[in-house]
Amino acid sequence: MELRLEHVTKRYGNLTALSDFTMTFMPGIYGILGANGAGKSTMMNLITDNIKRDEGAILYDGKEILELGDAFRSILGYMPQQQGMYEHMTADSFLTYIARLKGLKGRTVREQVDHVLGLVNLQEQRHKKLAEYSGGMKQRILLSQALLGDPQVLILDEPTAGLDPRERVRIRNFIHELSKERIVLLATHIVSDIESIADQVILMKKGKIEQMGTPAELIARIPAEWTPIAYRLSLEDVYMYFLGD
Repeated sequence: MELRLEHVTKRYGNLTALSDFTMTFMPGIYGILGANGAGKSTMMNLITDNIKRDEGAILYDGKEILELGDAFRSILGYMPQQQGMYEHMTADSFLTYIARLKGLKGRTVREQVDHVLGLVNLQEQRHKKLAEYSGGMKQRILLSQALLGDPQVLILDEPTAGLDPRERVRIRNFIHELSKERIVLLATHIVSDIESIADQVILMKKGKIEQMGTPAELIARIPAEWTPIAYRLSLEDVYMYFLGD
């Protein structure tokens, strides 16, 4: 299982949001860090084909995803950062609708909806309208719809935003379990979420990769003289050293 971006570029007018970007993703969690405008969401939207690239290729197991079409979308799960939903629907009806859009049929639809609601701990609230959900509950529903169909590539944009600390840890640990047989791309501003579960961390700046490595490798790249205070460095220090202005 391999997802590869080759020399991918995306421009918005005079702004280059992603510049000659090349990266190969294998099963595991890739934590993606960067300030607003670094290119994180652009990269994710290109992989999901929500926007069109200007240059380059995106390949899944060596085949262009645009040529794979529905075959690629069937193995893709995407959790967007925005919470736009059909708020007049209940969680149950919303997930049923999404499951059918993904091509699930018959008894599989009900089984999948039951399964993902259990994963995000919302079975008891399944018949409430989404308009009545808190921000954190909506976030969990967005995650659950991404899991419908048991995707092999999972793209998560700010998956723990709006969750209380207990739920954030629960979802973070759950994402870690998911990654054993999947490619997981996780973009977040909550650096501690990435530090504890990411196999690789990608630091992005101005549409390019600034640094990449395991959390320990990145921490080891900070020179000793950077801080006059002796303390255990963290991934937040990595962020500040390489991406801080």
